[in-house]
Amino acid sequence: MKAWEVTRDLLRQTMPVVRSKEEQTWDASAAMVGQDVLLALFWKSNVPGSAAPENLMAAALQSLENKGFVLAPYSELLAQGLTALAAGDFERLYVIDMRLRALMRAARPDPDHPSQKTVRHASWPEFERTVAWPADVVPAYGDAELRDRLAAGWLGQLVGAAAGTALEGYSAENLLKVFGPIRSYVREPNTYNDDITFEIAFLEAYGAEGPGITGADICERWTSLIPTAWSAEAIALSSMRRGLLPPETATTDNPFDEWIGAQMRGVICGMVVPGRAHEAARLAWIDAEVSHAGNGILGEVFNAVLAARAFVEPDVRSLLTSTIALFRTDTEYGAVLDFALKACETAPDWRSAWAVCDARYVEYNWIHAYPNAAAEVIALYFGRGDFDLTLEIVCGIGHDVDCNAAQILCVLAIAKGRAVIADRWSAPLLADDIVTYMRRPAKISFDALVDQTADAALKWRKS
Repeated sequence: MKAWEVTRDLLRQTMPVVRSKEEQTWDASAAMVGQDVLLALFWKSNVPGSAAPENLMAAALQSLENKGFVLAPYSELLAQGLTALAAGDFERLYVIDMRLRALMRAARPDPDHPSQKTVRHASWPEFERTVAWPADVVPAYGDAELRDRLAAGWLGQLVGAAAGTALEGYSAENLLKVFGPIRSYVREPNTYNDDITFEIAFLEAYGAEGPGITGADICERWTSLIPTAWSAEAIALSSMRRGLLPPETATTDNPFDEWIGAQMRGVICGMVVPGRAHEAARLAWIDAEVSHAGNGILGEVFNAVLAARAFVEPDVRSLLTSTIALFRTDTEYGAVLDFALKACETAPDWRSAWAVCDARYVEYNWIHAYPNAAAEVIALYFGRGDFDLTLEIVCGIGHDVDCNAAQILCVLAIAKGRAVIADRWSAPLLADDIVTYMRRPAKISFDALVDQTADAALKWRKS
């Protein structure tokens, strides 16, 4: 049926009715309140899991400046917006918000800024050519052991997310003051975490499409299954619901395109292609391009390659250093990995290494990919393949703890097996189903999630 036929039938088949005065009134109050809430959250919010404060408007301006974009003077507008928010003056706040967004759209890159002098790969083929990819290695074990390794990876991820959710958005110094070394859950743990939502969406798409998966396939799962998101993912979700497809979903009005949102979901791309670093990277690029660009994409590629290679490289430090070596330092992300590794190699302990990296990346938001990539490197390097020690380090560093802990503890558990995860970490999480905020699955058992991952990996492993 053509569109004109639908509208013709609506016109010709509908009989007139008379509405009462009350029925014909359009009450916009509910919509107004809803919009006010969303605006207020962009200006002031608290992380649900840890109550750490956020200001996404300031963070958006910060992120553009990090990338070397020149912004018109904005300090006075930013201060006025905070004043309007505190006074509940939404009429004024909407005007200021609009002006700042227009200011960001007008920003232009400064070719003399250090960030603009680095390489940002515009496509997978362009990046692919720069890497000396390691050969694929078939894991030296059967399907049953593969499933066990996947189970270990998922369990490590769930533990890391549960431990880290209560700690994200705080500094290493303040976490140490309040909690001391993190050697147990600081509160009753649960599996409710946004990171897993996007990984399940990828898994749904990959299970159906296999290596032919496209960004559009992933977008279809996002828009149908995920009701809401945050920062880069929220912007991408809004864009795809207006008909945009990757890479435009990531590059349209998105100042957060080099934040951690892609890096936090990389391991699933490696879990479905064990031992295949190149394919894991390709899948991660496709998935990341839905919401991120440039160095934001490389964050997901890094974690995906770590996960894929963990199936065949049990030495975690060797896995880390050889994976870092794949990333050229003419990209900022590669330079971050290299800087963090050198800090580890020259520091006596993880706190000293983190102090160096923290000072280096102090101008970046705690949700940006760079400081969190450094946190991953330090925890894996000094953790020496020990699950408890690695968790203690990554949780003690702070920043976006749940994302970092979930990713690297998944990698460690794949490499070492489920036995490295003590029951005190795993038992509380396996008592009930995993809870998501997706339309489907709202809940999923741990075994069902592992089976879905194993089925996808085995179904497409010869493709």
